[in-house]
Amino acid sequence: MNDSSWGAPPRAGFWGPPDQGPAPAGPAYDEHDAQQTRPMPIVPDFPDAGRDAEDRGDRDHRDDSNDRDRGAARLGGPPIRDEIPQEPMPTPSAAPEPQKKRAGRDLRAAIGVGAGLGAVIVASLFIVKAVFVGVIAVAVVVGLWELTSRLEERKQIKPPLVPLAVGGAAMVVAGYVRGAEGAWVAMALTALAVLVWRMTEPPEGYLKDVTAGVFAAFYVPFLATFVSMMLTADDGPLRVLTFLMLTVVSDTGAYAVGWRFGKHKLAPRISPGKTREGLGGAVAFAMGAGALCMEFLIEDGTWWQGLLLGFAVAVSATLGDLGESMIKRDLGIKDMGTLLPGHGGIMDRLDSLLPTAPVVWLLMVIFVGSG
Repeated sequence: MNDSSWGAPPRAGFWGPPDQGPAPAGPAYDEHDAQQTRPMPIVPDFPDAGRDAEDRGDRDHRDDSNDRDRGAARLGGPPIRDEIPQEPMPTPSAAPEPQKKRAGRDLRAAIGVGAGLGAVIVASLFIVKAVFVGVIAVAVVVGLWELTSRLEERKQIKPPLVPLAVGGAAMVVAGYVRGAEGAWVAMALTALAVLVWRMTEPPEGYLKDVTAGVFAAFYVPFLATFVSMMLTADDGPLRVLTFLMLTVVSDTGAYAVGWRFGKHKLAPRISPGKTREGLGGAVAFAMGAGALCMEFLIEDGTWWQGLLLGFAVAVSATLGDLGESMIKRDLGIKDMGTLLPGHGGIMDRLDSLLPTAPVVWLLMVIFVGSG
């Protein structure tokens, strides 16, 4: 419809009473205009079709050209966008990317701290044996402090730390100087010291405190004593290095294979992250490393002994890890401490080493002797 048609008065009966007199009797347009006028389309029945005709007539006669255009769109075209809500066109979305498994720890910090600890251990191990014994004693004391602190925080159990720390360090030294006999004597004296020390406090909670103290003395320093006993052999540093390498390789194999292929839970109620596939990786990695270590590092050792040693290490390391996971689950904590970034505490690194130490010591004695 051209713009000039908006100047003619509306016809009676359609627009209502005209504002400027009666409509002429003849047609509203001459013949020439009629030929240029297109047929009026049928107005669809929208919600505002029932409004007062006079209100719409007043609106259509506004001077604002934008309003006239909007009126024209109402009569001759589709309804304006404000009146009929338009559904947004669906846009194709990219396929969701598969979620990548995360390690759960800061790997950079873990690797850095692990490399630093390894350098300290190797340097002390091959320079002066006594220095390495001191490293073991320090690790034991810090581990005891972490364990007793968590027990007090979470369970209100208070094992006496002073006799545990002194007795634990003495246990490690006694194992190096006097062997298994010295370790057992130091363990008995430490347990006795725990019972006597706790008597200086009120009797409430005595039984649970001393029980936890004796358990801590056996779990941390006594098991660590077998590392110092390994060191007494002529090739002691190589035996200790083999023990450390096999335990680390076992943990690494379990982590790598379990993270990539793990589907079947090993012990979901204790440690949901461990899988049977991870255990298989630990066994395979440790057996391979054990064969190499016994063949090339240990004098009079053979590869088949290394296979048995690696298998035993993988099993004991896994059980040790599960054992501490059980303790931490009972305490309701994730880590025993925060001393080592990316690792947790000292006890979080000793969990697989402590129960593996007596296993390696015993098999080494069986395979190649104690000398």
